[in-house]
Parts: sequence; structure tokens; C-alpha cells
Amino acid sequence: MSEVAVVGFAQSPVGVREDATTSGVEMLVPTIAEAFGACGLTKSDIGFWCSGSSDYLAGRAFSFVQAVDAIGAFPPIMESHVEMDGAWALYEAWVKILTGEADVALAYGFGKSSAGELRRVLALQLDPYLAAPLWPDSVSIAALQARLGIEAGLWSEKDMAEVAARCLVSAVSNPAAQVSGDAAIEDLLGRPYVADPLRAHDCAPVGDGAAVVILASGERARQYCDRPAWITSFSHRIESGSLGARDLLSVGLPPVGGRPVDVAELHAPFTHQEILLRRALGLGGEVEVNPSGGALCANPMFAAGLARIGCAARAVMSGRAARVLGHATSGPALQQNLVCVLEGR
Repeated sequence: MSEVAVVGFAQSPVGVREDATTSGVEMLVPTIAEAFGACGLTKSDIGFWCSGSSDYLAGRAFSFVQAVDAIGAFPPIMESHVEMDGAWALYEAWVKILTGEADVALAYGFGKSSAGELRRVLALQLDPYLAAPLWPDSVSIAALQARLGIEAGLWSEKDMAEVAARCLVSAVSNPAAQVSGDAAIEDLLGRPYVADPLRAHDCAPVGDGAAVVILASGERARQYCDRPAWITSFSHRIESGSLGARDLLSVGLPPVGGRPVDVAELHAPFTHQEILLRRALGLGGEVEVNPSGGALCANPMFAAGLARIGCAARAVMSGRAARVLGHATSGPALQQNLVCVLEGR
């Protein structure tokens, strides 16, 4: 087995893009080129490719195959796909290097969320017999979770507004962010509800985008990056797919062990979910959470989780942090959670 490190990361600017089809090619080509340019790599250097996307989001079958046009399938390549966020594609790429089947791998995720009614599309991931036929949208389900936390005394609407305000300020320095800026807590709390107790600032915006992360084996990593972000652990937890069969205030993730992390990029599409994840992972006030602005400021479906790991890795590669955590989620109300810990040496 070999050690594996992140050596490159790139993310497209997130927003509603009229120029991009649901195949994602238009978003992926410049993003992959940016990642290659930073590492001095070319297509021929990549031993394994893995993508994350969803045909449900695209509204057509095998849309991920069309996205291969962005990388080129000839000469033949070794390629795979997960019908999830690109963070899970990164996990598959990590395993591929550990098994010795590749030295360098590229994981990418993409999604054009604005192509349909995202809140309604996401109802299709629910239990197809009892829940999905009722068409409960994703924001309403998150509102149920937020209300449970408020009633349990775990957070307040003011706590949620503070998360939103901090993320908006942090996103000012992130060129990929969709929304950013200053906001007073009192002003946020005075705005109307979208789904009680959630207001617009409590919910991630709908936007289109792509993200790319390049991995390399221990033998190759320093060829492409002066300070690689070494992956020390992955953890993945899955809760029940039935909303009534699980505790919506439990995400099943163990606290981060070993040395404390300096930076945590949490894939929290709703303000209360950041609070919930911080509690579950045991992240104290000394940890810088979502310095990129997080998913609340840019949440392209099937790329946002991969971007969280990429942003965390970038903090290591730039020398700004020694040990970081990247988190991705999938499913309603934090049903599935993946955590990746990285460090510099």
C-alpha cells in the first residue's frame, strides 16, 4: 500500500450558468485545465479518472458519459463514475491508488442545479413508497430538522443567523462563491421565512459548478506539488433512508481523533447543519470552519462536497494549515456523511 496525497484542486465559479449544458462539459474543460496547469500535468499522466454526478439532476440518461468529452476517451482511459457527490469519486480514486492500479488519479464532480426545480428533484431520493409520493421538498425536510434542534435546545435562530453571517463574510475572498458580503444579525433575523424556521440565508443557493481534485501516490506526489496534502483517513457513515426510522439530530460521525485540526470545511447546505456537524465532530472554537464560505455561499450539486475537501487540502498545500478536515454529505437531512482528514509534512 502507498500513501496518497492531494496535489491539485480547481473549482469553477458557481452561479446560474446559461452557457452550460447539463452534461457539464463547458464547466469541466477550463476547470480541469486549471488543475493540470497548477501541477504541470497532462491527460497522459492520469492513470484513473472518476466522476460524480446524477442523471436525475441532468434529466437525461447517461449524462455522465457525455461529460467524458471534457477529458477525451481516446486513446482509451480507465474511467469510473459514482451517482453521488464527487467526494465519493475521490474516495474511489484513493482506493485505486492504494491498490497500486494507478499512481495519479483525477476525481471530478459537476452539476447544473438550475436546470430544473432542485427542491422538487431531490424528493426523488426519498423512500419511493411512503415519502417520495408526498413530494416533501429538501428545504422543508431541513426545516423539520432545524425545528427539532431548536426545540431540543441545541441552537437558536440567532445561532443560525450567526453562521450565515460568518460564511458570507468569509466568501468575499473566494472567487468561486456565488453569494458573499456583510450582513447584520438583526437584519437577517428580520427577514421572512422560507420554511419555518429557515430563512433564505439559512439555505444554500441554487447554482451550477464543477470541482476537480488530483491525487498522487507517495512516490509521485512531490513531483507535482511542493507541499502535498496527505490523506491520513477517510470515514463514511450512512443513516437510514427512512426519515421516521432515524434520529434527525444524529449524524453518526465520531469525533475527530488524534491531533486537532486547524481548518474544517463542512458541507452544510443549511446553517443549523454546520452546528450539528461541529458538535458531532467535536470541533472547538479554535477550529476555523468554512473559511471558503462553505456550501451556504456556493453549493453546486455533486461538486460541493468534493470542493470542501479540495478547499481543505488547499489550506495545507498553501502552508496555511498543518492538519485539516474535509466533509461531504448526501441525502436528506445529512443522511450520508464522508470525512477526509489531511495533513502537511
